[in-house]
Amino acid sequence: MKYYAVIDTNVLISAMLKWDSIPGNVMEFVFSGTIIPLLNKDIMKEYREVLSRPKFHMTEEIIQNVLTEVEQLGIYIDAVEMNTILPDPKDSVFYEVVMEKRKEEDAYLVTGNVKHFPVKSYVVTPRQMMDIIIENMEK
Repeated sequence: MKYYAVIDTNVLISAMLKWDSIPGNVMEFVFSGTIIPLLNKDIMKEYREVLSRPKFHMTEEIIQNVLTEVEQLGIYIDAVEMNTILPDPKDSVFYEVVMEKRKEEDAYLVTGNVKHFPVKSYVVTPRQMMDIIIENMEK
């Protein structure tokens, strides 16, 4: 089974900093093709900007390899700007992309900061995303 998901930047960063973690497991499902990442140019730009921060100590080669892989596996979504007010306006793009995809089929927003988004069944933590995938594997 395939799952469509917007991966919030904090999940990607957490995975990159500690691969042996729940966010790392989520990204393994991205790289294996189980999770299809939903993207747009603004999301990719934020991924690059945050991964490039000196405090994370990531080489340009690592950043480029990860972003290239995510981009090749992902689907670009042209999101419509919404009037949803979020605590951090920069998070709007993540919510808009998932909402656009949900017009066609199920999609999730995987974030470590669920409180930054409306309370919806498809706004999930990395642990909840893992539980959804594992539960469906057992069926």
